[in-house]
Amino acid sequence: MISPKLFFEELKSNNIDFITGVPDSLLKNIIAYITDNSSEENHIISANEGAAVALAVGHHLATNKVPFVYMQNSGLGNAVNPILSIADEMVYGIPMILMIGWRGEPNLKDEPQHLKQGIVTENILQSIGIPYQIIDADSDAKKIIAKAKMQALELEKPVAILVRKNTFDDYKSEKTSKSDLELSREQAIEIILNFIDDAIVVSTTGKTSREVFEIREALNHGHHKDFLTVGGMGHTSQIATGIALAKKEEQVFCLDGDGSVIMHMGSLATVGHLQSLNNFNHVILNNLVHDSVGGQKTVASTINFCDVAKACSYSKIISVSTRNELKTVLPEIIAHKGRAFLEILINRESRKDLGRPTTTTKDNKVAFKNFLKG
Repeated sequence: MISPKLFFEELKSNNIDFITGVPDSLLKNIIAYITDNSSEENHIISANEGAAVALAVGHHLATNKVPFVYMQNSGLGNAVNPILSIADEMVYGIPMILMIGWRGEPNLKDEPQHLKQGIVTENILQSIGIPYQIIDADSDAKKIIAKAKMQALELEKPVAILVRKNTFDDYKSEKTSKSDLELSREQAIEIILNFIDDAIVVSTTGKTSREVFEIREALNHGHHKDFLTVGGMGHTSQIATGIALAKKEEQVFCLDGDGSVIMHMGSLATVGHLQSLNNFNHVILNNLVHDSVGGQKTVASTINFCDVAKACSYSKIISVSTRNELKTVLPEIIAHKGRAFLEILINRESRKDLGRPTTTTKDNKVAFKNFLKG
């Protein structure tokens, strides 16, 4: 495997010192090393992949250096617009290196949301004209980085390094810290699911949906009331909004995360603007990290989500951090007719033996649609 230290030192030796992106589990070890060995201004975990590309464009314009952008292959969708409409050689011609985690690589087992993305990743890069190299545990990182920089400069465009599973050696960040908050995400979700009875639930991608599934199993609730948004990070609230608009007599609970909200924060403005939306309950499970892909920090520590919700015209806004507070406010939330916003400050704990849904995404869709039919 490739040493994260070696890879980072090769970036530095090539005068590549501005790094930005959105975390991915395949890249968690190299991202952890970058975090521990970079300044806050030289390593930015961005809101979404397109924003990371834009940050890289700005860095190149100001310094004439080649920036480095990392992402999961699912994030290519967010990045294609600025890649083609700004960085492409037919527009401004901005050199940069994209490091892309190859989730769902063909012939490797992965979660359902990654399967199609993995199959078409190379096709996407080819169709948008991005030269790429594939890197794995046996690759020569020095040669790959040097070639990528040379190509980016010569072609005046983004080039990519496509990263296979198990490419990087393990590395544990020295900057991780434990939270002393009372509730874990799973505990908060269990309290909510026990309280809301027949409400419609839409849960965000990653561990949140996995915990919803396991809690329902443990409580013998069935899974028909829940739509598990296993992919499409950042879009959970708009899926829930679409359902709430069509099912105005039903309460809809959107179980979201801080990283998800930050990724497409404009969705809050859409929700707040819909004055007729009187059955929407937006729950933010805020642990300040991208927990599902390695625990990298989000920028939530400097965001007052309640103030943002207020500015976006949510009609009821509450923040809690304890079990008793959550149990106390839930009756208020569900009784409220409007667009409720509930932030739950949680710790960073999650079970190491957390399972994954045992039903298929198609099974989830069919059962959920039948439930909505009444």
